[in-house]
Amino acid sequence: LQVLMEAWEKGVNPEGNSTNPSNWDFSNSFFFAGTVVTTIGYGNLSPSTVAGQIFCVFYALFGVPLNLAFLNQLGKALNAHLLTLERWVQKPGRAQVKCQFTILAIFLTTGTLLFLVFPPLVFSYVEGWSYGEGFYFTFITLSTIGFGDYVVGTNPNKHYIPVYRSLTAIWIVFGLAWLALVFNVGADLMERYLQLKWHKSDLSLAEGDTTKLEDEPEQPRIHIPS
Repeated sequence: LQVLMEAWEKGVNPEGNSTNPSNWDFSNSFFFAGTVVTTIGYGNLSPSTVAGQIFCVFYALFGVPLNLAFLNQLGKALNAHLLTLERWVQKPGRAQVKCQFTILAIFLTTGTLLFLVFPPLVFSYVEGWSYGEGFYFTFITLSTIGFGDYVVGTNPNKHYIPVYRSLTAIWIVFGLAWLALVFNVGADLMERYLQLKWHKSDLSLAEGDTTKLEDEPEQPRIHIPS
């Protein structure tokens, strides 16, 4: 058991009968680098030497801010395309709220299909997971939670194409930008809803105080002669 635990900590999967000649080939290294800069960090693969750990620290110090800047620019580009689509859809006489709702529905539907519905089908076919497990891995990955209980390309009994993990890392980057926009839109809608609710509550309290003052009988005035 001790030997198995040490092998597992060094990245060896003891579930199959075949072994990978290198846990740090280009595909695994590219995937690991992507999970570092995106702060997902599955934990199934990590540097074990002091030099590798030190390099990983400095790589993350520069890589995480650069990735955040890249995702920010990617989000701005998606937002610009949304504005272009809104101007294209909006016509004279059409309500602006209806147009914004239509654009939001198109954005959510397209992104959901590209990043949350179709990828689990691919992962289910390649990894042998159920669709529910593939969808679970997809959401846990794009939300940067990254438990590490499901990781692509780790089954020793399967033969993966060399670019499989690299394509997965690219999907993660674009999926993160899309889901970040979705979370921002959701947070903005919730904030507006709460502000509207608080505003209505303040108005009702003010109206209640005004009604109470109007209902109170006027006190008789007593004239004291000088």
